[in-house]
Amino acid sequence: MRRTNQLAAAAAALMLVVAMGFGRFAFTGLYPLMVADGQISLDGGAYAASANYAGYLIGALLAAVWTAISSRKLCALATATTLVMLGLLAVAMPEWLIIAVRGVAGAASAVAMVAASHWLIHDRGHHHGAPTLFAGVGLGILVSAEIIAAGHGAALSSRAIWLTVAMAASVIGVIAVAMQCRIDRIKPQVEPAVRRLREERPPPFGPTRLVVIYGLAGFGYIITATYLPLFVRSAMASVDPVHVWAIFGLGGAPSCFIWHALHQRWGTRHSLMVNLALQAIGVALPVLHSSAAYVGSALLVGGTFMGTVTIVMPAARRMAATTRFNMLAILTAAYGVGQIIGPLIASALFSRTQSFDASLVAAAVALIIAAGFCFGTARPVRPVR
Repeated sequence: MRRTNQLAAAAAALMLVVAMGFGRFAFTGLYPLMVADGQISLDGGAYAASANYAGYLIGALLAAVWTAISSRKLCALATATTLVMLGLLAVAMPEWLIIAVRGVAGAASAVAMVAASHWLIHDRGHHHGAPTLFAGVGLGILVSAEIIAAGHGAALSSRAIWLTVAMAASVIGVIAVAMQCRIDRIKPQVEPAVRRLREERPPPFGPTRLVVIYGLAGFGYIITATYLPLFVRSAMASVDPVHVWAIFGLGGAPSCFIWHALHQRWGTRHSLMVNLALQAIGVALPVLHSSAAYVGSALLVGGTFMGTVTIVMPAARRMAATTRFNMLAILTAAYGVGQIIGPLIASALFSRTQSFDASLVAAAVALIIAAGFCFGTARPVRPVR
């Protein structure tokens, strides 16, 4: 059974490699190349990013209402949709259609995030598989970024690189879906209630506060996650910005295990506060406009943003009995709202100042506020009957 749980965690992680690491974040690495090749304009890329974040919000809401569909089937649907959207970006199409494709890809990534989490943690009962699951996002960013860098080094066009990314994602996606199907033939092992209650600490605060914290975290990281390669391209001409984006992913994958361990040792309140405070420092670093600051930002934000998810999602699962709604989906939706607001504010401030400094400071302040919300006395909560 232990081996089955490990395979289940690996399968769920591969789902996020495809839907999040490739389907969602490969665009960040390819954005500068798409602009250089004339595949999309600078403004069009901003609209495409906003459409992706809006799609992420819609996907989270859809996952909340699609309760009649099994989590495994939702994972397969999200994976297939992601692969189609990646392939379409290899085809010549008008800018408005690229924006629409990115919107659908965003919805698929949210459905995959909610469904893969629900399948592993709830359906399979593998409560300690969260770090492996969420490490899939950082691993996907790293692998897709290096594929993009290799394509750029080989002088491939942005469309040819999209095709390469889609082909690689297809191989991983087929493996992930096949693994899930095989694993679901084995009945999950339910942990004894006494052991489960001993290992799980009560929620440190109520669902509303956790939703607010997570929404602020979505706003806090997204400007760095959207524009970091553009920052690097303008300041470090001798360095391929995709490699710095790969550092972002390199920090994300192992960080999930570190933050999971800290979560178990310190509890939700303190581990989340430290996580958000470090993330705030990483978000603010590019204001210094130095090479070291950009690399440090990639490591710090990359090393904390999925750590936030690794801490919050298991805490949300413990709150499930106190709510009448799908807590994972509502949290994902709140994160999506924060991600939509972030680029809008960044765009508005950039039009006035011709700089992203003010928006980065605003994002860092949002993360500090979120860290502050981790403290305070929680009202006692009762299970919903």
